[in-house]
Amino acid sequence: MDRPKSHRPERLPSLWRHPALMLATGLGSGLSPWAPGTCGTAVAMGIYLAALQALPLWAYATFLAAAFGLGVWACDRAERLTALHDPGMLVVDEWVGYWLALLPALAQGHAGWQPALTGFVLFRLFDILKPWPASVADRRLPGGFGTMADDVMAGAYAALAMLLIF
Repeated sequence: MDRPKSHRPERLPSLWRHPALMLATGLGSGLSPWAPGTCGTAVAMGIYLAALQALPLWAYATFLAAAFGLGVWACDRAERLTALHDPGMLVVDEWVGYWLALLPALAQGHAGWQPALTGFVLFRLFDILKPWPASVADRRLPGGFGTMADDVMAGAYAALAMLLIF
């Protein structure tokens, strides 16, 4: 009897040999068997609380732009290595989308766990719902840019909501 085909490859390339996979999987957080996107976002929240919220706004925005560029490269490379398009294990897009959601709160001087948690909930909500045009980007944009784009759009929606809240 044939085994059912999995949406994941039989053997993933080693994360340690491929820095792009390490980054794209959110330092391995996207390999969680349960809700990898949520686990990846939780790791991003920890990074935000531990280090990013202390950055001046210009440095945070510069970091965010650099993280997006690195994310496009890493996701593109990871998709080629795994032969999968936007698999759930790639969570650097969640990281960047979540950090974008927090930009308005940070710009208004709000730091700490309350905006971090609010941003987490809002980002996950918009990431799951994928309102237009995120839904179109999710289906139609190819490669690493497409993988990153829908989550960045979800982060932008969450940022608008954060702007209203904070």
